[in-house]
Amino acid sequence: MQFKKLGRTNIDVSTICLGTMTWGTQNTEAEAHEQMDYAVAQGVNFFDTAELYPVTPLSAETQGFTENYIGTWFAKTGKRKDIVLATKVAGPGRPYIRGARPIDAAGMKEALDGSLKRLRTDYIDLYQIHWPNRGHFHWRMYWNFNAYRQDTAKAVDDTLMILETLDGFVKAGKVRAVGLSNESAWGTMKYLEFAEKHGLPRMATIQNEYNLLYRHHDLDLAEVARHEDVGLLAYSPLAGGLLTGKYLDGARPAGSRADFGDIGARLVPSQEEATRAYVTLARENGLDPAAMALAFCLTRPFMTSVIIGATKMEQLKVAIGSKDVNLTPELLKAIERIHRKYPLPM
Repeated sequence: MQFKKLGRTNIDVSTICLGTMTWGTQNTEAEAHEQMDYAVAQGVNFFDTAELYPVTPLSAETQGFTENYIGTWFAKTGKRKDIVLATKVAGPGRPYIRGARPIDAAGMKEALDGSLKRLRTDYIDLYQIHWPNRGHFHWRMYWNFNAYRQDTAKAVDDTLMILETLDGFVKAGKVRAVGLSNESAWGTMKYLEFAEKHGLPRMATIQNEYNLLYRHHDLDLAEVARHEDVGLLAYSPLAGGLLTGKYLDGARPAGSRADFGDIGARLVPSQEEATRAYVTLARENGLDPAAMALAFCLTRPFMTSVIIGATKMEQLKVAIGSKDVNLTPELLKAIERIHRKYPLPM
């Protein structure tokens, strides 16, 4: 297992991060514990969760179950100090989470205290803003994204308020490092600007979607990563499972995320040809399609860690095993040819 720093902190994380968003709906507590046991045995020291989880599907009744399962695993194993633990405060829009109101200082304190209680710990290693108050273009919302509807003054005020609140968490010893999620280059740079100007915590990472079918991070945000050391934590590196090939030709395996809808608007006809091309390329080269897709993410220079997720142990083993997959220069060139043909297929 390889390790990288979280931004400019002294925290080392495995380049494979164990994602948890199915625990509490698609996965039982016992299954979640089994996944954590296996991942740690394979060298993974980085877990990512959120107060919102699980999301398959989202519901008020199950919200917080995922953090609870991690907390019971810590209590059972005593391994809290062995794990770099990341969680997130939810943004606006969920009625059962603080009445759907925008992120504010009081809500952040409530969210952190709730996460600490569920996780059975007194500190979070990486505390992330799950999505911004002003809106964003992630989760397939880029087709209707319009920055000119945003209130610039409010966005700036929110940035400073969030940083000042996070600063209080850090000074209280409840948070070690801070990060973003579902953010843009402009949003990230405003956080960095205010952190430097006001002596506030510096964003170490940004957690955005990245996979063979969605490579927005190759552009502006890669430049931010290069010059500002804000590394990517890639979520949905298999595009919600599309890149395994299991949904090709209209297949809808029982127990998969397709049971809950269109996988975040990813399961659309336009992705079929691109997905087939990547799956075929992997198989022609004797590789599991999922392993190739994850190994590609690991080659990216801006990548700090790839967040994997699994509902079955065999899936988890393939995902973690991707760290040992070597993609030849010829294979990487073939991937780029497909990308140029299908630059944004979903």
